[in-house]
Amino acid sequence: MSSVSVSFEDAREILKNENEEFARIDKKHRELDERIAHLEEQRFLSPEEEVEEKQLKKDKLRLKDLMAEMIEQYQASHKTT
Repeated sequence: MSSVSVSFEDAREILKNENEEFARIDKKHRELDERIAHLEEQRFLSPEEEVEEKQLKKDKLRLKDLMAEMIEQYQASHKTT
């Protein structure tokens, strides 16, 4: 018999609604994405903005990795056989 787990997207939606920490991380990830998009829309960035953009991208990736880890843990704990 094979085991079936919750899909990645379903687990993400469940965690956004049921886990305050995940919801907070997801919100911060979206805020960083919006700020990065704003910076990328500009024709030229000052040296300070370039540094900010690089740091924002690192922070966003760190949050994405953290969310993926939380989703994988959720999926592992909610497998059905």
